[in-house]
Order: sequence, then structure tokens, then C-alpha cells
Amino acid sequence: MRIEFKGAARTVTGSKHLITLYNGKKILLDCGLFQGQDAAENNNNKNLGFDPTTVDYCILSHAHIDHSGAIPYLVKKGFTGKIFCTYATLDLCEIMLVDSAHIQESDVRYINRRREQRDQEPIEPLYTIEDAQKSLEYFVGVDYEKWIKIDEDIELCFTVVGHILGAGAVNLKIKDNGNVHRLCYTGDIGRQNHKIIKNPKPFPQTDYIITESTYGDRLHEDLLHSEDKLLEVVYHTCVTKRGKLIIPAFSLGRTQEIVHALDRLETNGMLPKINVYVDSPLSTNATEIMKNHPECYNEKVLNYMKVDSDPFGFNRLKYIRDVEESKLLNEVKEPCIIISASGMMEAGRILHHLINNIGDPKNTILVVGYCSPNTLGHKIARGDKEVKIFGEDHVVKAEVRTMDEYSAHGDYEEMIQYLSCQDPSKVKELYLVHGEYEVQINYREKLNEVGFRNVRIPDLNSEYLI
Repeated sequence: MRIEFKGAARTVTGSKHLITLYNGKKILLDCGLFQGQDAAENNNNKNLGFDPTTVDYCILSHAHIDHSGAIPYLVKKGFTGKIFCTYATLDLCEIMLVDSAHIQESDVRYINRRREQRDQEPIEPLYTIEDAQKSLEYFVGVDYEKWIKIDEDIELCFTVVGHILGAGAVNLKIKDNGNVHRLCYTGDIGRQNHKIIKNPKPFPQTDYIITESTYGDRLHEDLLHSEDKLLEVVYHTCVTKRGKLIIPAFSLGRTQEIVHALDRLETNGMLPKINVYVDSPLSTNATEIMKNHPECYNEKVLNYMKVDSDPFGFNRLKYIRDVEESKLLNEVKEPCIIISASGMMEAGRILHHLINNIGDPKNTILVVGYCSPNTLGHKIARGDKEVKIFGEDHVVKAEVRTMDEYSAHGDYEEMIQYLSCQDPSKVKELYLVHGEYEVQINYREKLNEVGFRNVRIPDLNSEYLI
């Protein structure tokens, strides 16, 4: 059996890991888009690194675009197999892949107008909305904690890994050339004591692990006081400074966590009387899907819902889909909170809110999640005094605050705690993916300290025989 790493290798996006059996059968773990600087360095996602027509199955850990976003392109290029994921992930992909296609088409229209002015040939989007919709025909929903036989050689079971709604560690039993290999691909590992969804759960003892390492050298602030800290930022910005609080947040996961925290503060009578806007069609749709999957909630939220039946809504909260309504937020003068995508500030409506608010010291930009190096979000979070938005320079006069408590990724202690369900002496190889190389080197040392040996750090297109 061979494992090839076609993405998220010594970097954080473009998750693709290809398993080839002795008999030629191929299993693709995730099929995500490279994003930010990764996309520029990896041929703008057009080179998958393998022939899609030869892949038999795709198994998806969760719905984030850096893990799922290349699936329509995979199908466009000839993949005709089945795509396995949890039911919640399937529901989320129905909106997220179409939204990704819409962004592809919109970006290309903008680029082609510029190319036409220069007498250059037009380009095509990576995939279209029609391609995205077609790819959904190949999805198969699977329950958690249930082993299913994909075929005579492969068994699959998803176990809860936290991170976001529907995320699942991929557990495989593979018969190959007279041997049975047990492999776990964790996907992205969530936080302990998540505010909404269930905590990561142990997974069966395995021979081989492919696991993330995003925060392999960092510890997060304690989630216990996250609401207090958020409330302090709200009061400081909206009451003391009489400004706007701008929160760039991923449409799936982070937005719902922030909204739920504000909902709890409102229910407890602690939130100031200010309007809160979630300005993102995708965030709005993702929140609706989250409401439809209470089986993924933890006990804390289920108990809270006995007091407040809607954990993602209150009187002063408004979800905005319409473009014109979004533009009207530019005219709002009174203090308010605006939550908008994307979290790394690379695209979406958040860019317009930054343009209109980044130059006023009364306002605050609150960074609540990981931003890849070279993204606009990373530059703002590290304190750059001038940034480019849509090619134009903007002076950063707004206050910038960060809160990594709301990160969907576990820190190194939480990731090691998750892996502690394994007997390290029985794990033959452990592969680190989805992380920056320097971080992975530090994380490997920490894994060695708790007994994991043979910890590999694959680079792009590297392959290993097992």
C-alpha cells in the first residue's frame, strides 16, 4: 500500500492524501483547495497531482473549503466514484461548494474584464456552479460510529473529532496483498470543551495515523473565560469608544460560535443594547443547517436550549443575505457589531467592511481565528500599519485585537490529549499534515516525548510504502 501527499504537506491548505492499494485501487482522503499564498505556489489548483479518473473513492473529513473545495474540479476532470462523509458534512457541502463555485465565477468575470482591456485571452473558472451541483450527486452520507463496507477490501467508520459541525476522523480497515492495515486520518482536530458541538472522542487503535498540526507549537487561551473577554471587547468598542466592532469570521464554525456567545450574553442580560449583523449569505445558510443537526450538539447547548430554544438568534441580531442590505451597513453611524466572512480576510463582504472601517480609531477589528501567512488577516493581526485591499493602500487606524480562544483547531496539548487514546508502541507511522514546517518540527518533538516514534513530515508529492 502506498500513501502520497498531494496537498496540506508542510503547509495548511489544499488537503489531499492518496492511498493506492497493491491491486491498484485508490482512495482519496479529502480534496481541498489551496488558498492564499499556497494557491499561487501550487498552480492555482489546476494541477491535482494525480489522474482523477483512476480514483475509486473519496472520503471527506469535513466541509471546510481547504478540505472539500476541489471536489467539483475532481468530478469535472473525470472522477465517477463515491464520496463518503457524515450527513452534516453532506448538508454543508451542498451550500459551500456552490458558494465556492460562485466565487470562482465572480473572480473570473472580474479578471477577464481586466484581461480584455489588455487584449489578453479570457480565462475560465476552475469550476462552475453547474460543476458543483453535479459533484453533489456522488456524495454518500454515513452515520458516526458505524462501520460500513465500501467494498470487499475497505471498511470505513467516522468518529467524532470536534472542529466543526459534521467533522469526522476517517478510520479505515484495508485488506491489501494479504495484510489488513488499520489507518486513521484525523482531519482537523477540534477543541476540548467546545461551546456548541461534541468534544473529540477516542478512535480505535490503529497502525498508521495521518494527523493535523496547525497549532503544534502553541497553546490557546482557556475557553472558560472567552465570553468575558468577548464582552470586554464589545464594551470597550461599542460603549466606551462608540465605535463599530468588525469580526472577520469563517462562515462555518467560527460565526456560529461568536453568535452563540453573544446570544448567551443577551439571554443573561449582559450584552449592551446594540445591533448585531451577520453579513454573509453563506454564514446565514450554514447557521440554518447547524440548527437542523442538534444530534451534533453537546450537553451544555442542549440544556441551554431548554431556556432559549434558538441558540443562534435574539432580537437585535439580524442575518443579511441581500447585497443592498449589506451596502446599507456602510451608512450605519451608531455602534454595532458586524460579523462577516471570510475569516482570513481574503475575499467576501468583510473586505468592504474593512475598507469602510479600518481607518477610524473608534472601531475595532477582532481577529478570532487562524490566518495563514501572507493573507490580509495575518498582516492585520501582526500589526501592519498599512495594508492593500483590492489593490489600494489603506492605513490601519482601527484598533486590532485577537482572540484565539475561538479557534476551531486544538492546540498541541489538546491534539496530544486526543491522540492519547492510542498505544504509541502499536502505531507504526504517524504523518503530520496541515501545518507549517517549523511548527511541525516542534510538534514532532512533543509527540516523541509521549511515546510516538516514526513521526514523518511529508512534503508535497512525497510518497511512503506501508
